[in-house]
Amino acid sequence: MTGAAPVITIDGPGGAGKGAVSSRLASHLGYGLLDSGALYRALALAVRRHGISLDAVSDLAGLATGFNVVFSTEPDGSRRAWLDGENRTEALRSEACGDVASRLASISAVREALMFRQRAFRQPPGLVAEGRDMGTVIFPDAALKIYLTASLEERAHRRHKQLMALGIGAKLADLLEELNTRDQRDIERKAAPLAPAADAVIVDSTGRNIDQVFAGVVRLVNEYQPTSRDLLQ
Repeated sequence: MTGAAPVITIDGPGGAGKGAVSSRLASHLGYGLLDSGALYRALALAVRRHGISLDAVSDLAGLATGFNVVFSTEPDGSRRAWLDGENRTEALRSEACGDVASRLASISAVREALMFRQRAFRQPPGLVAEGRDMGTVIFPDAALKIYLTASLEERAHRRHKQLMALGIGAKLADLLEELNTRDQRDIERKAAPLAPAADAVIVDSTGRNIDQVFAGVVRLVNEYQPTSRDLLQ
């Protein structure tokens, strides 16, 4: 895609730290940010609002093409999601919303409908795109592809801590089961299964805090050849 704005993709399973790392990297580089998981979660809320069955594939695809969602970055760096002009940021974080989003992501027609919306995020000076198929399907020509992962136990502990900090009650055992189920669904789905791109750099965040993981990702960006100067311009 000659002349297109550079893209860095960060893919991986839920709870690996993609959101925090991607947000910091986008800010560090002065790039735009695509949180594809938030897009699917927002669609899950829209599906519930419109009362559409998950079996009504054509209706789901139609909604995915035109539902009204806007993402914004606050002065403190936090992200907000607005559905039909209403702040739905907190609702997006629920496990129930995440489960419906994962089910929607397994529907080929829905993925196709959202593909064009995701690619539209690619604007100068560049984009950090995080999700599960950013480097394999949405931006296969990305300048740098990272696959961020961690053990299931570590990811469950992180999600539990995150939810507790938000005042959302959750049992660790339930989170372990939910993450494992979601992993298997994402890995086994026919449409864009969760997997590292052939040319992705694998980063395991198990036992490492966000500062350590971010520092490692920045080193990858700085060391990437031959386009590191383009990435950091």
